[in-house]
Amino acid sequence: MGEALRLFVGDDWAEDHHDVEVMDASGRRLAKARLPEGVTGMARLHALVGEHAGDEPDDVQVLVGIETDRGPWVQALLAAGYTVFAINPLQASHYRARHAVSGAKSDAADAHVLADMVRTDAHQLRPVAGDSAAVEAVKVVTRTHKTLIWERTRHTQRLRHALRDYFPAALVAFEDLDAADTLELLAKAPTPAAAARLTLSQISAALRRARRRDVATKAAAIQAALRAAHLGQPDVVAGAYAASVRALIAVLTVLNEQVKELQGQVAEHFGQHPAAEIVLSQPGLGQVLGARVLAEFGDDPDRYTTAKARKNYAGTSPITRASGKKRTVSARFVHNDRLIDALMTQAFSSLQASPGARAYYDRQRERGANHNAALRQLANRLVGILHGCLKTGSLYDETTAWPHHVEQVAA
Repeated sequence: MGEALRLFVGDDWAEDHHDVEVMDASGRRLAKARLPEGVTGMARLHALVGEHAGDEPDDVQVLVGIETDRGPWVQALLAAGYTVFAINPLQASHYRARHAVSGAKSDAADAHVLADMVRTDAHQLRPVAGDSAAVEAVKVVTRTHKTLIWERTRHTQRLRHALRDYFPAALVAFEDLDAADTLELLAKAPTPAAAARLTLSQISAALRRARRRDVATKAAAIQAALRAAHLGQPDVVAGAYAASVRALIAVLTVLNEQVKELQGQVAEHFGQHPAAEIVLSQPGLGQVLGARVLAEFGDDPDRYTTAKARKNYAGTSPITRASGKKRTVSARFVHNDRLIDALMTQAFSSLQASPGARAYYDRQRERGANHNAALRQLANRLVGILHGCLKTGSLYDETTAWPHHVEQVAA
């Protein structure tokens, strides 16, 4: 039986269309076209492939290069049985220089470059993971949840900057600017003059609604701070700032509500995934953080063949650069920001949850590593432990994970 026919497709996508090129194993262009987004475009792509598939289309292997790994179009390509490679735009840009050093660029030329990349370098590229629908759902809600948290932080900083410019007493009175009681009181009294007139009963009522403890003491401290002498702005300027602050407070109030709502959705979707119990058994991972880690790693059982492959994707493993007599080891700066953020948070939390993790971290500090470097090395080790648990289907065990370090702690 002869070798299966292979066709290579480059897909340069835009919001409403796709420029595609079909290439054979010799690099010869078989077809090119601009296809509309949606069902019609996908049908035309299948027709283009079918025209060159020969008498046995089921035996044809189709490899597609495209600069994205998500969306209905990519899912349709996977459902058709095509092997899809999500190519980093930076990789494509560097590869383009092999075809034209002039810097010329067009959509049709980019489709040719992508097709040629999968033809020559498919063994170096990472196929789009065959993740389950369950983990895709977890990814959708966790990413939106984290994005809203980032947005809340940005708006809180904007609120802080505005208060510093016209109402510095508020920064003394309120510790958490995005807290419910702070937002309620600032919305009620957004100017220094109005805040100075707030009574203890008004402040106390807001604190009680936010379920604060030691209400009387905190209310007195807030009132004293709001009535203390501070530099300020003219009334007309303070009024303008107050209008801006009310708008920021309205946005922050909605963000708080939606972050809380989505947190419930994260827990619900994550709890339905079969790997949730294993992920939650890891030190430093709870419902939200565990969901983020699972979502960003995915659940394709064939994606990470070794623990090293998972560590490399996570961005926790170091990069070695060696040339001649010079050899340097440094952290990876190209990584999945959402995943590395979750893993570093897990590593920090595990210092309290796992004696073995704490001993490993202390060992790195004794060797001269600073806090961030030691935490990254701990995160790298925890990724390896998670990989082993997922591969074997076993829950985390402190003694198995840290045999040497647990013995040291016991000694």
